[in-house]
Amino acid sequence: MDRWVGKIALVTGASVGIGAATVEALVREGLKVVGIARRVENIEKLREELKDEKGELYARKCDVSKEEEILAVFEWIEENLGGVDVLVNNAGVIHAASLTDGDTEGFRRLLDVNVLAVALCTREAVRQMKARHVDGHIFNINSILGHYIFNPFDTYSLYPSSKFAVTAMTEVVRKELITANTKIKITSISPGLVGTELFSAYEGKPDTDLMKLQVMPKLNSEDVANAILYALGTPPHVQVCELILRPVGEVL
Repeated sequence: MDRWVGKIALVTGASVGIGAATVEALVREGLKVVGIARRVENIEKLREELKDEKGELYARKCDVSKEEEILAVFEWIEENLGGVDVLVNNAGVIHAASLTDGDTEGFRRLLDVNVLAVALCTREAVRQMKARHVDGHIFNINSILGHYIFNPFDTYSLYPSSKFAVTAMTEVVRKELITANTKIKITSISPGLVGTELFSAYEGKPDTDLMKLQVMPKLNSEDVANAILYALGTPPHVQVCELILRPVGEVL
């Protein structure tokens, strides 16, 4: 990890859960981390907590469903920090509704955040990496639902579809980066159920869904952050393309 000390990382959805845990882990390793989210006050609080660590945290407000806000963040990074070396596409939402009876607004929000924002952030990060001839690293926080469908809930909506898209996008980008003769890495991290507030979307939904969530084995956000550190710390010639994490006892 020594080669990443002082490098610039961008983490989306950095205010809570996996994003916050990733920010903390990277700052402790000495990176300069730009954390973005709509609830920027949470990142500001985390920044204060990490002020004595080896790295540094910058908090920026951004709704990744809005392209102009994404572009503004990358422009700020380029002007103030030089450019992105590590990107963690973590921001994600769940729309707890059925696909066959869901609302269009919910569909659109899910695709804007889970798919389009990943593509936009990846595009802008790669542009900055290429311009500076940086052998950077991109992480897509995926899901086991991006590889196969199981059936504990009746209210998945387009969430698995969005994560299948992330699986395909990761491989497409990997091959594009090879064709472009870069050494930029890209890694998909696919956890099983993680105990984050993402599933607050199920509050008010059928009791059976909430009961299933409560009893299912879960990973911690820190487990996913540690997986990112593992892949980031591999030698330059080694690329972890896909890393699946599951809590012990998960039977789905």
